[in-house]
Amino acid sequence: MADPRGFMKSPRKVADRRPVGERIHDWKEVYPGGAGKALLPIITEQAGRCMDCGIPFCHQGCPLGNLIPEWNDLVWRDDWNDAIERLHKTNNFPEFTGRLCPAPCETACVVGINRDAVTIKNVEVTIIDVAWERQNVRPEAPEWLTGKTVAVVGSGPAGLAVAQQLTRAGHTVAVYERDDKAGGLLRYGIPEFKMEKMHVDRRINQMEREGTVFRTGIAVGQDITGSQLRDRYDAVVLAMGATVRRELDVPGREFAGIHQAMEYLPQANRAALGEPPTTDGSDQIVATGKDVVIIGGGDTGADCLGTAIRQGAKSVTSLEIMPRPTEERPDAHPWPTYPMIYRVASAHEEGGDRVYSVSTKEFVGEDGAVSGLSLVEVELKDGRFVEVPGSEKVIPAQLVLLAMGFTGPEQDGIVAQLGVELDQRGNIARDKSYMSSVDGVFVAGDAGRGQSLIVWAIAEGRAAAAGVDAYLTGSTNLPYPIPPTERPLMV
Repeated sequence: MADPRGFMKSPRKVADRRPVGERIHDWKEVYPGGAGKALLPIITEQAGRCMDCGIPFCHQGCPLGNLIPEWNDLVWRDDWNDAIERLHKTNNFPEFTGRLCPAPCETACVVGINRDAVTIKNVEVTIIDVAWERQNVRPEAPEWLTGKTVAVVGSGPAGLAVAQQLTRAGHTVAVYERDDKAGGLLRYGIPEFKMEKMHVDRRINQMEREGTVFRTGIAVGQDITGSQLRDRYDAVVLAMGATVRRELDVPGREFAGIHQAMEYLPQANRAALGEPPTTDGSDQIVATGKDVVIIGGGDTGADCLGTAIRQGAKSVTSLEIMPRPTEERPDAHPWPTYPMIYRVASAHEEGGDRVYSVSTKEFVGEDGAVSGLSLVEVELKDGRFVEVPGSEKVIPAQLVLLAMGFTGPEQDGIVAQLGVELDQRGNIARDKSYMSSVDGVFVAGDAGRGQSLIVWAIAEGRAAAAGVDAYLTGSTNLPYPIPPTERPLMV
């Protein structure tokens, strides 16, 4: 145990973010010098708040099974070398999760029963940032090669985790990505102010030095077919995510100026990095000088909000059909489950209005372009949304962004060509070893699980790699697969 009285004498602290008036004028991370550097002055005390519980429920809350009490103790003792070794035992990419994960480990923290939980996520990101700064993150090339080859389709967190685990196990791995650079949504979906792409680039470089090959700009299913992959490789892993966007089928959807969030965010990311914002030469979707309405109140909606503010939007309104959550853990979500509570992301601090319990009835337009939304207030009764009579109103909007999530993987192309079966939700069905209905074809991450968290993508990537390794060699020393039917402690 670190400090036996740490959780009693030290309050929970987090690093100060850069002033709003400063950070909205650039695309750098919201923490001065990056999260790890900003947290370093307070992190030893915060790690000392860990109780080293007899039953660490944070392990149950974390899909990766991170050894949280162990590396909290090591940080408190200023043993950063062993801390990163313990962290990397369970997590390939803690710099991603430490910045992007909603931290279900913290809502399962035992200290959090009647006090503020340990800042687990902050300790995690500080460990890895210190490790990179001290050059303690090095390539881990395999000692020998098995002669087996694996194709990984998709270079998001699940695909990267699969590829790194299998490369280190001695297999020859090629990662296929249809975008021009690897990283998936980590690169083109997550704004710079949440995670600068240098973190992705460093991991890609490490993986290439370990032996993983990245084949970017190749659309699997078009440039190379499913049968060609099967002929060329001993195993195939589908890790292309759940990319079918949820639509809003209301009158006026055809008006110009209404876009999916994942049409808008990648362009902004490219522009922030000094790259051409579009790959086909078309005009960039921008919020400058416009009334922007974001439909959807999740993380993607917050990403759109922060991006629109940095582009100089006239106003930004975020709409959510659900009621405003309470700020305290509701009775329906007892500890250690992940509660649905009112959360404020860094983007919410920067401006914009959040409107709850409303539904879009139609889009209003002028000269073929959207000019507003017709809204109605709704109430949740007996599990159904009921309109409140007389509550209709129209709000202005020259740019509407749909951030309502994803329904599953694309079912044409490689999925159809391979002939893999789908489950009742439209995801790729798999067994406990993460193999699909087709021998030698595996699936990991959102493509099989449905839209989920980055921490689950990495956990499934690691587990699927063990399934692939066992399939190719008859046994595996990689971490034992997590059964894909298991769910985290989240509602």
